[in-house]
Amino acid sequence: MKLDSIAITLENCAKTYSQKNRVLQPINLRIEAGETLVLLGPSGCGKTTTLRLIAGLERPDPGGRILFGDDDVTQQPIEERRVGMVFQNYALFPNFSVRENVGYGLKIKKTPPARRRKRTDELLALVHLSEHAGKRIDQLSGGQKQRVALARALAPEPRVLLLDEPLTALDAKLRETLRADMDQLLRNLNVTTVYVTHDQAEAMVLGDRVIVMSAGRIEQVGAPRDIYFHPVNRHVAHFLGSVNALSGTYRDGAFHMQGGHLPCPPGADGLPELFFRSEDAELVPAEQSSLRGTVAQVQFLGERTRVYVDGATAGKAVCVETSNRCDVETGQPVGLHIAPEHLLLIGKD
Repeated sequence: MKLDSIAITLENCAKTYSQKNRVLQPINLRIEAGETLVLLGPSGCGKTTTLRLIAGLERPDPGGRILFGDDDVTQQPIEERRVGMVFQNYALFPNFSVRENVGYGLKIKKTPPARRRKRTDELLALVHLSEHAGKRIDQLSGGQKQRVALARALAPEPRVLLLDEPLTALDAKLRETLRADMDQLLRNLNVTTVYVTHDQAEAMVLGDRVIVMSAGRIEQVGAPRDIYFHPVNRHVAHFLGSVNALSGTYRDGAFHMQGGHLPCPPGADGLPELFFRSEDAELVPAEQSSLRGTVAQVQFLGERTRVYVDGATAGKAVCVETSNRCDVETGQPVGLHIAPEHLLLIGKD
């Protein structure tokens, strides 16, 4: 099943609720036809406001424009934009069956009954709910409700699919399963999708591109790997994964710290701190490294072990995530090996 896809353009779109409450700074953004774009950031960063502007639930400040393809939809209400929405709380009709919920939008559009039933059957099969078609909503699990909400949003064949933290209310294991299912579904549908989340794993899995937002601004836009491995500032680096700061001084081609030194890539001179991701450091015997410290804490997490090392740099311990077979003890001297190409050179925000 393929849906018509359409590009979305936001031009100088800001949102102000009062003189002292601008929740979204002016943004310019193009979402390509068929692309899944993820808006990622903490609560209050402006991601849901951006989604509501695209949906037509809010209007941008004067001077802002929203285009669907070549059509200016800035003043169009949501019912005229042909968008499908899935909310965190699903917003399903509790007195309707699964089938009635999925077909509701088609009924409102006065779709002929035979076609409505055919389309509903197709969507129930698509989200693996055919055998639950006659059940009431209160008879479903959280994951099944989420699938009903998604099928209902897709039923009227929207030009744009908008999802506002749809997996947040689910437990971690179910979120992981549905994340993979949704990724496959969205790629098969090829519908232009905007997905809002504060969960970096969802962003990495689902996004063709990810926008990291903070305080109403876009901090960085790019493919998941680009943003993760090449963050433009400290906010982006810290929001995506575990990042450590190494404080020291650069001289003679190396970065010198409390616990030793590291060879540096070009561009490190003049920086008071270098950064590295926790999984990019390797624990080695102390005598095999020019950067040393002492194990302060060990946390066994099942699939991996998290080790905190004191003394390598001034300030707090650095975190290293390593194999679940790692066998070190509190108080043990260790060395840190970090390849120069894995160091993150980030200036001040």
